Amino acid sequence: MNHPEASTRIETMAMPGPRGIDTLRRVRQLFRDPSTALDGLHNSYGPISELRLGLTRIAVIGDPTLLHEMFSMPAESFRWGHKFNMVGVQFVVGKGSMIVSDGEDHHRRRSSVQTAFTRRRLNAWIPMIAARTDAAIDRVTRSLGTEPIELDLYPIGRKLILGITVHAFFGERLAERADEIGELYERPQQFIEAPAVKQMPHPLPFTARSRVRADGRAIAAIIDAEIARRRCQPTGDPFDVLEAIVNEGSLTDAEIRDQVKTLIGAGYDTTASVLSWMLWCAALSPGVWLRLRAEADEVLGPPAAAVTEPDPGTLAKLEYAGRVVHESLRLHPAGLVGARMAATDLRLGAYRVRKGTLVVWSPHLAGRDPGSWRDPLRFDPDRFAEMTPEQKALTDQAWVPFGRGPHMCIGFALAQMELTLIISRLAQRLDLTPTAGETPHPVGMVVNRPTGGAPFLVSARSGT
Repeated sequence: MNHPEASTRIETMAMPGPRGIDTLRRVRQLFRDPSTALDGLHNSYGPISELRLGLTRIAVIGDPTLLHEMFSMPAESFRWGHKFNMVGVQFVVGKGSMIVSDGEDHHRRRSSVQTAFTRRRLNAWIPMIAARTDAAIDRVTRSLGTEPIELDLYPIGRKLILGITVHAFFGERLAERADEIGELYERPQQFIEAPAVKQMPHPLPFTARSRVRADGRAIAAIIDAEIARRRCQPTGDPFDVLEAIVNEGSLTDAEIRDQVKTLIGAGYDTTASVLSWMLWCAALSPGVWLRLRAEADEVLGPPAAAVTEPDPGTLAKLEYAGRVVHESLRLHPAGLVGARMAATDLRLGAYRVRKGTLVVWSPHLAGRDPGSWRDPLRFDPDRFAEMTPEQKALTDQAWVPFGRGPHMCIGFALAQMELTLIISRLAQRLDLTPTAGETPHPVGMVVNRPTGGAPFLVSARSGT
């Protein structure tokens, strides 16, 4: 006799995926050439696949519908303070960082930082971003002659965005030490990208891990000194992020330090990488650079004049630049994957995800999903203009470069604001000629960068 509940039970399927030696090959490829590995898994096995290595299970998800379902699940369904994060990420950002925290600890830490990212504070940074962008372009133009010269704009953009990040979080005084801070972050950022076997804990001196530990202590000393300064001599600056977090009062000094380490590390390297991709896409796509320039001329004023007082209204008028940012993030998200661990047995679509599975979700795959995007590999900023409600619903679900839900990237608004202003001003003041006929191959999993950086033939805009 059939029980009623048995007749309504929906069975789940095991996830497809490689087996045997092919699994090892694909896992190695995932770390060495992640974009090719992700595309290969998607082409071979569909919207979700599973990699099994002994007792370790990795679920790779790129389907927008499944991602929407995953992001809609309660945060308690997953863990971020899992063993894979503890080896590398936690070692660099600290065990009190919100990005490796779960439950109430995550809520408390993120809520404290969130209070510092108010719209009023973000808007107050707009003139600073514009001024620092112009100063960086001035340094470039002073190095130029009458003929175009080849420059790698990736380190130039990275230095600019680091300065913006440090200024926003600490104020102008410490922004003068941005180069020093950048040097201290260099090895930790590289360490996070290293294979897990090279991140394993050990007490040995004179190793990559010991050098990263020393850099971390130096970074901590800078941050701790600034925390102490805010407690003893408050600046009274309503737009000072660190002072806002200190005054909020719910975090210990050690927790504040770990949040600031996270905000700086995650805030400049990722944005700088997206800027490099955006330069490639805009320079290689016919007409895009000139449209950016025409819009900037109209909104920002004469190209030879320094833009010192833009405001939120200015940013809103840079509509085409905003679409260029959006499209660049679709094709080239700052990170090819995000990861979380299943805290319990889950169901995604028709598939069973077992407790303890590392769920690797990919904005790279979602941003190229042919069911969501027309001609998905073509760079087309205008695809975001005048969408039908049905198209908008599809693309909103598939555009996830910052994630979604309570663990969404906390600095997403700042990143989009920086990128919009920077690309507009670059297009207004510089002429770029690509040094290659197509976008470079991606490198890096944690931070998705173009191989070889962003080398262009650069000259000052003719007639300025």
